[in-house]
Amino acid sequence: MITKSEAKYVRISPTKVRPVMKLVRGSNPKDALSKLEFINKKGAKFLRKLIKTALADARNKGYQDDSLFISKLLANQGPALKRYRAASFGRAAVIRKRMSHLVIELDSKQKLIPEK
Repeated sequence: MITKSEAKYVRISPTKVRPVMKLVRGSNPKDALSKLEFINKKGAKFLRKLIKTALADARNKGYQDDSLFISKLLANQGPALKRYRAASFGRAAVIRKRMSHLVIELDSKQKLIPEK
């Protein structure tokens, strides 16, 4: 693992982000950004921002963009905002507005060979 970036309390449910993640997992960050640019899903916007952050962290550590790939990409469940809606017979129905915690890890394709 070279860099690990997290986006917490993102206002989208993890089940809506995971299919978009499946498209870019294991690819080069530059390729992933170009793929996400043309995906018409709300989760693509959040993933693009997260990948840019992880890529900037890797550049600050001195790694080249060409030698990196997305090794781990997760969407974990965050807290849910609870809202109420009127239901029949004077009751209230709960509406859960779910949040996600997004995690990305970048790794290098080139493994360091230990010296003898």
